[in-house]
Amino acid sequence: MMRSPLPVRTRFSLLLVGVLAAGVTACGNGVGGDTAESPDASDKQSAIPDNAELIAAITPDEALAAGLPPAVAQSKTINVGSNIQSAPNNFYAEDGKTPIGFEVDLAKAIAKKIGVQTAYQDMAFGSLITSLQSGRIDMTMAGMNDTKERQQQIDFVDYFSSGITIMVQKGNPEGITGADTLCGKNVAVVQGTSHQTFAAAQSDKCVKEGKPAVNVTATDSDTQNQNQLRTGRVAAILNDLPSAAYISRTAGDGSIFEVVPGEPIDGGPYGIGFAKDDVALRDSVNKALGELITDGTYLKILQSWGVEQGALKESAINGA
Repeated sequence: MMRSPLPVRTRFSLLLVGVLAAGVTACGNGVGGDTAESPDASDKQSAIPDNAELIAAITPDEALAAGLPPAVAQSKTINVGSNIQSAPNNFYAEDGKTPIGFEVDLAKAIAKKIGVQTAYQDMAFGSLITSLQSGRIDMTMAGMNDTKERQQQIDFVDYFSSGITIMVQKGNPEGITGADTLCGKNVAVVQGTSHQTFAAAQSDKCVKEGKPAVNVTATDSDTQNQNQLRTGRVAAILNDLPSAAYISRTAGDGSIFEVVPGEPIDGGPYGIGFAKDDVALRDSVNKALGELITDGTYLKILQSWGVEQGALKESAINGA
């Protein structure tokens, strides 16, 4: 969503290697190195919540189950397609086989509300839409942006809002409170991303207002930017919401970075994808998500992963 020309998923996969081996967001416009600051295994494990009990306590809605497509109702399984490599959205547990992440927990919660279970298929991000259209999978939940262009091919149920966020050193020593306080600051971005575009536009805005320009440093990876922020060479880095929240929570067990509070910049929704002719499943999932938002389960899941800034107040079909 936020990055071009590099797809967000590709960038997050590079970050995942650095961050989880010692997560970037999967906005999937079709979108990490020397890891002194990256969380080690204990950091990673401390950041992974166990929502099994919360999900087990969900009461199935029989009316929603009654409205399921025959194939799903008979198998009692929703086949979920995803590109499982994007912490904290979706990635593999230490066993290398079990999908985990806030999207995985939300998918399980939705399935429990409908009275079915989920089965994941890991595939290339670029294959998700065609796999929906061919019936290989029932839905996709992979940090895919709900856009008008994609709505021509598939339908969406929106479940999360992402966008650019500002990450600073723990304690926010430079007192950065938002984009307008970046004037005169050293800021790191990844080369060729919309973060770089935004930083340049913000710098122009600062100058027009008679303030110092933003001193923008563009690098090849988030890991390089994290090193610069950790050592004080920059005052802030720009990143996507889920990635920034996860890094802030896991790096040094949460002692190194923090995310500046506030709404994501240039935000947009992630959507659960469905084939155009699968209206029954789409509507059941939309209603199930709405019930989970209303009863608070949805927010508890996001809070457990530290990404509650992206919470929606209500679900929506094709809400972009």
